[in-house]
Amino acid sequence: MQFVTIMFMVIIGAVIGWITNILAIKLLFRPLRPYKIPLLNYEIQGLLPKRKAEIASNIGKTVDEELLSIEDILNKMIEDEDKSNIVKAIKIRVNMIIDDKMPPIMPSTFKNMIKEYVDTVVEEEIASLINDLSEDLIHKATARIDIKEMVEDRINAFEMEKIEDIILSIAKKELKHIERLGGILGGLIGLIQGIIVIMIR
Repeated sequence: MQFVTIMFMVIIGAVIGWITNILAIKLLFRPLRPYKIPLLNYEIQGLLPKRKAEIASNIGKTVDEELLSIEDILNKMIEDEDKSNIVKAIKIRVNMIIDDKMPPIMPSTFKNMIKEYVDTVVEEEIASLINDLSEDLIHKATARIDIKEMVEDRINAFEMEKIEDIILSIAKKELKHIERLGGILGGLIGLIQGIIVIMIR
């Protein structure tokens, strides 16, 4: 009889613990909109829907300050190798124009001297100009583009059901472990209660 009592308490505790954790996980997302409980004058809403704007703001701030900035993006887009390729392309194009526009009777020595001079000018001036333009572009883009605001707006635009699906698909295994852990802890509490009840009798 005592064994049956303990097992009964263990099973009841496990079921309560398991159901409690399932409900706790559900309450992260549901209800999606504020729901007023009749007579109690108390309003409930899922944690994530209720604090969606705050969460979006914090994620946007973290992405902007810790993970990614507009300067990082533009610096990756315009690397030194890209600048060198631009200068090289301009030099090739200028040399083609010189070959095309110079009179055929002009001595090749003189033509080569002009090309060398133009190459030097392009190398020095265009490279400097590209650096200046890159810095100007980064400065203007930084002033115009707000990554924090972009991330925040994108998250706020998501339907809560979509966010719920994403989180559940990513953390499905972990959430199942939490549900089972609730059952195990509930069962242990039931076991302790059963032992106490038998000892008191």
